Amino acid sequence: MNQPALGAACRHEWMLDPEWLTVNHGSFGATPREVLEAQHLWRQRMERQPSQFMRRILPGALRDAAAALGGLIGAEGRDIAFLDNATTGCNAVLRSLALRQGDEVLVLSHVYRAVRNTARHVTERSAARIVEAEVPFPGTTEQGVLDAISAALSPRTRVAVIDHITSASALVLPIARIVALCHAAGVPVLVDGAHAPGQVPLDLTAIGADWYTGNCHKWLSSPKGAAFLWATPNRQAELHPVTISHGYSQGFVEEFDWTGTRDPSAYLSVPAAVAFHRRLGGAELMARNNALAAEATALLARRLNTEIGAGGDLAAAMGLVRLPLSGEASAERVTLLRGYLLDARCDAPLHLLSGAIWLRLSAFAYNEVSDYARLAELVARMVRERG
Repeated sequence: MNQPALGAACRHEWMLDPEWLTVNHGSFGATPREVLEAQHLWRQRMERQPSQFMRRILPGALRDAAAALGGLIGAEGRDIAFLDNATTGCNAVLRSLALRQGDEVLVLSHVYRAVRNTARHVTERSAARIVEAEVPFPGTTEQGVLDAISAALSPRTRVAVIDHITSASALVLPIARIVALCHAAGVPVLVDGAHAPGQVPLDLTAIGADWYTGNCHKWLSSPKGAAFLWATPNRQAELHPVTISHGYSQGFVEEFDWTGTRDPSAYLSVPAAVAFHRRLGGAELMARNNALAAEATALLARRLNTEIGAGGDLAAAMGLVRLPLSGEASAERVTLLRGYLLDARCDAPLHLLSGAIWLRLSAFAYNEVSDYARLAELVARMVRERG
């Protein structure tokens, strides 16, 4: 199959407002029209006869959707459960652990804030504690990350929570090497892969983690509210969903597939999102997005005469550029500058990292170089006016 034209030539596939400069696929994704239509059809099918659907159609449809997703991420469908988002997956794993006083939960200094809060909740309730591995940034290297994790591991570490792709700093971490390092120390690993599915090639079996959770609504472009939790078979018996329901103690799939009445159409539309992703190129699309993000990051860095967050193997379809601002870098200033961009109809997030404010850009199928030329001029004007 010939790969379709991308950039502005395919933007009609989405409902994106043409008056906005959208360079932030990483936060919430954007669902294409044909996947929204698939979701609509599932909802119609459900509402024609809800009881028939929930009792007789939904169980098999969920397992079919899990199998379709498994074919993309290198996993068996029977080891995949659907969730609303990756944070829910992290909650399910961490709340299922029997932590004791003095136990340690290892996280990275760049851990997603919601996941840090989850770790804080479970450790405070059990008199355990969080240990943070300090990720070198900027100037991150694979070995620097491995060394930081190695230094943070101890005989008391009960689980390591590792980001596959960090959220604010957009670092693609050497996840298989990290898992091997932790396992060598006898520490199981929960991978927060919120940004990975559809952004980078995945083979969960090869990664070898104990648990892996990821979002489908970001780079895979499913409807909002579709994510997954994968668990290796020997970890499934001890794992429970955040909401305990009728399937309790009856098995991994039985517990997670039914936690109460909800609209499952986002989950059931994941096969349509997988098919759409493949139609746009699959692996070729991911490589194209990564190359475009690298070009865009370099373009902004040149225009602003500043530094980038990371490149090479540590970067994928998101890039980070430090804003050359004078004065204090604070959360309040991040909010003001983010408001400036939103008022200018530009969606590009800002983050406070290592004492500076950084802009994170995304590159997806509907983007092209001209988007980042516009972004560079807008950000340069913002720095002049608000810097």
